[in-house]
Amino acid sequence: MLISACTQQNSSAQLHRDIVFAIAQAPLNLDPRYATDAASERVNRLIYQSLVDFDAQSKPVASLASWLAVSPTEYRFKLNKIRMPFHNQAPLNASDVKATYDSLATLKDSPHTAEFANIKNIEVIDNDIVVFHLKQADRHFPAKLIIGILPADLIAKNQDFSHQPMGSGALKFISWQNKLSLQRLKDCQKISLLEVKDPTVRVLKLLHGEVDLLQGELPPELVKYLQTKPEIIVKTSVGANFSYLGLNMQDPVLQNLKVRQAIAHAIDRNAIIAKVMVSSTRVASAILPPEHYTNHSSTNHSSTNHANLPVYDYNPTLAKQLLIEAGVKQPLKLVYKTSTDAQRVRFATIMQAQMQPAGIDLEIRSLDWGTFFEDVKQGNFQLYGLTWVGIKTPEIYVKAFGSKSVPPNGFNRGRYTDAELDALLANENWPAATTRIHNQLPYIPLWYEGQFAAMHKQIKHYLPKSDGNWDDLATITKP
Repeated sequence: MLISACTQQNSSAQLHRDIVFAIAQAPLNLDPRYATDAASERVNRLIYQSLVDFDAQSKPVASLASWLAVSPTEYRFKLNKIRMPFHNQAPLNASDVKATYDSLATLKDSPHTAEFANIKNIEVIDNDIVVFHLKQADRHFPAKLIIGILPADLIAKNQDFSHQPMGSGALKFISWQNKLSLQRLKDCQKISLLEVKDPTVRVLKLLHGEVDLLQGELPPELVKYLQTKPEIIVKTSVGANFSYLGLNMQDPVLQNLKVRQAIAHAIDRNAIIAKVMVSSTRVASAILPPEHYTNHSSTNHSSTNHANLPVYDYNPTLAKQLLIEAGVKQPLKLVYKTSTDAQRVRFATIMQAQMQPAGIDLEIRSLDWGTFFEDVKQGNFQLYGLTWVGIKTPEIYVKAFGSKSVPPNGFNRGRYTDAELDALLANENWPAATTRIHNQLPYIPLWYEGQFAAMHKQIKHYLPKSDGNWDDLATITKP
């Protein structure tokens, strides 16, 4: 067992050089069994360890444990011999793995519970080995084991991990009041996550030295402005997070495919990317980006878009015609919900203008993040805008569009049901499934947003990642 190098004696020497990371949206939940928003997922990757992680092509790789498929319904996981204890210094053992995944079966309101319904039982062999027995064969099962491991004793005591997390990751929880304070175990470096909703204020705080780091969630003109400042470094990378327009498939108007096609042809993605997106943003056709291993083929290794999924081009004349064919009175009035984030409201306003010549009158309702996200989960919307963050496995298509994946049993927030798609998903025919989704439009694909991070020159060892994760908070330094 490893012991943290961070002790009370040397932690005081670190207090004068806290690293402050300004973020647009604070995490909602630090319990990995419940978290679904991007900020929570990114923080939880640092607080907790999971059995499995992913490589650059999104293939599952060993993290806290390696595994062996004993049979199609039995997976044997062996924890790393040298591993960090929990942050309270209790050892992390196979019983904690069992307790974590067993608890998911009892959490009726967890969005991840349904994903593990195929687990028949979990067997602890010894402190290092745990065996998952499945009800049905699932060759992708290891890729699902990305939930942060919690201590069994604290699960039994019903600890509120959402506000008092206890993990074994690189960073431990210190406090959460006006900011989320974390401490890195290896050197006691304190890192504070400060919510600053307004992008201009975030930039000003960076320039005034009140914060050390920003990542994402800025309009391009502010990014370009920061690039002119000699004391600031801006680093960029291609993005993989998928932005989309969500549709309520229970809405009688939106149930009509021609209406959905009209909406798709009423958005000029290229114009939005050129005018208000950061560099390296790409037009999208499906949730998983072209470089994902499921999309690789002889004709599709480096293309910007999926070879068999053409982009819905901006064509307001065609959109109007589709609405006429659908028998819809023009202008079609639709309500679009989004957060109060300035950039998201800006996207909505541009789409509102683009849709007018297509015969669509878009009403924008911007809500605080908590209210907005709750409305999305409850199906209380007509249209909404969101981004899938950090998605690695093709099972996302099951979770997002499977008929049985309506919240809280998954992320099918639009309540889409399609027997043909369900059959393709059950057979793991991902190319056919993505084609079906693309043609049926249970959502409107938009783009993969480019990633960037802006920081003071003295900040080292931090790079933006394609999925926007904050993993480099485990290595970032400030003199």
